[in-house]
Amino acid sequence: MADGEGYRSPTEVQMSQMVLPCHTNQRGELSVGQLLKWIDTTACLSAERHAGCPCVTASMDDIYFEHTISVGQVVNIKAKVNRAFNSSMEVGIQVASEDLCSEKQWSVCKALATFVAHRELSRVKLKQTTPQTEEEKMEHSVAAERRRMRLLYADTIKDLLANCAIQDDLESRDCSCMVPAEKTRVESVELVLPPHANHQGNTFGGQIMAWMENVATIAASRLCRAHPTLKAIEMFHFRGPSQVGDRLVLKAIVNNAFKHSMEVGVCVEAYRQEAETHQRHINSAFMTFVVLDADEQPRTLPWVRPQPGDGERRYREASARKKIRLDRKYIVSCKQAEMPLSVPWDPSNQVYLSYNNVSSLKMLVAKDNWVLSSEVNQVRLYTLEEDKFLSFHMEMSVHVDATQAFLLLSDLLRRPEWDKHYRSVELVQQVDEDDAIYHVISPVLGGDAKPQDFVILASRRKPCDNGDPYVIAMRSVTLPTHPETPAYRRGETLCSGFCFWREGDQLTKVSYYNQATPGFLNYVTTNVAGLSSEFYTTFKACEQFLLDNRNDLAPSLQTL
Repeated sequence: MADGEGYRSPTEVQMSQMVLPCHTNQRGELSVGQLLKWIDTTACLSAERHAGCPCVTASMDDIYFEHTISVGQVVNIKAKVNRAFNSSMEVGIQVASEDLCSEKQWSVCKALATFVAHRELSRVKLKQTTPQTEEEKMEHSVAAERRRMRLLYADTIKDLLANCAIQDDLESRDCSCMVPAEKTRVESVELVLPPHANHQGNTFGGQIMAWMENVATIAASRLCRAHPTLKAIEMFHFRGPSQVGDRLVLKAIVNNAFKHSMEVGVCVEAYRQEAETHQRHINSAFMTFVVLDADEQPRTLPWVRPQPGDGERRYREASARKKIRLDRKYIVSCKQAEMPLSVPWDPSNQVYLSYNNVSSLKMLVAKDNWVLSSEVNQVRLYTLEEDKFLSFHMEMSVHVDATQAFLLLSDLLRRPEWDKHYRSVELVQQVDEDDAIYHVISPVLGGDAKPQDFVILASRRKPCDNGDPYVIAMRSVTLPTHPETPAYRRGETLCSGFCFWREGDQLTKVSYYNQATPGFLNYVTTNVAGLSSEFYTTFKACEQFLLDNRNDLAPSLQTL
């Protein structure tokens, strides 16, 4: 390591490229296709550094482009492996631009890519990464939740598109101002040559993405009769490889145009010989474009008139995807301090709100600056002060198997048996096997005249790998069926829950975390001594509940 350098992940790879005229589009800005090739190359090198063997791109999560990059500026790309699974890895990528004259730097985008290690003669079993810094621990922990979301992504989108009610505005639009979608259709063929492929002869994922961006830009230009700017690429998966010698057919069309943005759908198919009739589906993606005026503000776009049949289906699905995309971007990428205390619950944000619920708790757990405040009868109380939040963390070891403790405490209907702060609990909705919504009524807190009630989403997760904890995460949501009532003061929790680590046979470390809301923070600061005593009493009651019921699991939970 060079003098002056601090800690650096062994999987970290950095690339810096000067943007030359040959890399730019007609506006003198770096082509997004070229940027995608550099991103894919950097991420692949990071993956291969960890795997020690060739790797191929399996998927790319949503990418939102925050800034354009001009000719003469420098692109700095940093990639490192966040976590390795059996044969796949999540690679985190950060892209920034640098103006060498002014020394200013801008964040361009962040990306998450999944790579699969491939060895021809033997099956690959990847070694696990060892996170060192707080940031690495957070990314490592949350990567398991992101992987779960990716595996469910295709079915999730399919279900949401089927159930999402979108207002049909085709009849109300002025047909004279509409552009037929067929006028935007683009088809192009590319022959995969050795420079387009890796050392195994497989086409670079970044090269395919660059070709896709090219045809999508042409389709968008045909709608707006201007030079569009790519703002976002929706999460997509490579369905199969293509090799040197393949012909790739790329098709693009504008699915729908909104006031200031448009969605372009792109499909890639491969065939080997000209006489071959069957084409392999390689990839599909949806890209969002805008057209910027002289002040860098989005211009109003013309409407699209879809073709009957499949065109109308794509038109309506694009409207549904826009809503889903905005929900996902808001919930998944929002910082914890920017999230409202209670988020509305509906089917379109179900998967992403569950993800945020678990990820927020895991990130709280991974914090390095917890301070041990006190210890009584082997129950430890830690605190953490950050910004406007005060978080606390209770910890103890219990002679109960980790799975049993997890099953017992994940049933919130039984929580009043040991927690006096839960007067009653009603199961409002069993969303799926891992997520449920409860209505909780608590007794009067402090000097309040009314008892509190909460509407809580509880999300539970089994360990992804050895060393991972069982997790029960909780946060407030709002439901139309359970509005605020005069009888109760509506309480809210932003992030709380349990983690269970197996320490041995019939020995589990049980940890409870809670990020106090500003209102609760006032109560904490004026009742420190009494509240600490309450914490210890409640946690010891939790321990006794686990010991008393470790052989009495509910049959409905034994199927986990």
